[in-house]
Amino acid sequence: MVTIILSILALISAILHIKAEKYSANFYIFKPLTMVFVLLMAIYLSTFSINNDYNYLIIIGLIFSLVGDIFLMLPKDKFVAGLVSFLIAHIFYIIAFTLTGITSFSLFYLIPFLLYGTILFNHLLPFLKEMKIPVAIYATVLLIMGWQAFSRWIDFAPPSSLVAFIGALFFMASDSILALDRFKGSVKSAQFYFMSTYFFAQWLIALSIK
Repeated sequence: MVTIILSILALISAILHIKAEKYSANFYIFKPLTMVFVLLMAIYLSTFSINNDYNYLIIIGLIFSLVGDIFLMLPKDKFVAGLVSFLIAHIFYIIAFTLTGITSFSLFYLIPFLLYGTILFNHLLPFLKEMKIPVAIYATVLLIMGWQAFSRWIDFAPPSSLVAFIGALFFMASDSILALDRFKGSVKSAQFYFMSTYFFAQWLIALSIK
C-alpha cells in the first residue's frame, strides 16, 4: 500500500513538473520532489528485502540522481556538474547490477548497446565541440549500465532484474533525447519526452528492490 501511495505521489509530482513553465516555482519544486518520492519508495522496499548490497547501491544511485536533477534545473548552466552526478549514479547502478547475480560478462550482449551508442555519438559529434570527451565518457558509462542490467536479467532472471533492465533502457532513451535536444535542438516537446522517460526509468529501478 505504501509503495502504491508513493508511486501515485511521484506520478502526480512528475506531471506537475513536466507541465510547469521553465524556472517557475512548480518547475523547481516538483522535479526534486518526484525523485524524493521515488527514493522514499526504494528505502521502504529495502526494509522488506534481504539483498542489502543491491538495495544500498540503488539507493545511493538515486541520491546522486537527485543531486544531478538539482544541478540541471538551476538557472545558471551546471550541465557538467549534473553530468558528473549522474555519472556517479550510473556507476552505483552498474555495481549493483554486476555484484548481484551476473555469472558472465558476455561481449555478445554488449553488441547492441555498442552499436546504438556509436550511431548516436557519431550523429551528435559535429555539435558537441568542447563537450566531446565528457559526453563520450558519460555515454560509455550509461551504455555499460544498460549492458550490465541486460546481462543480469539474462543470467540471473528473477522478475525484478527485468524491471531493472527496462528501467535502464528508459534511462538510455531519456538521456538520448536530452542529448539530441541540448546539442542539436532537434526534439519537439523534448521536456515531456526526456522527463517522462527519466522519471519512469528511476521508478522502475527503485521498484527492482525486492
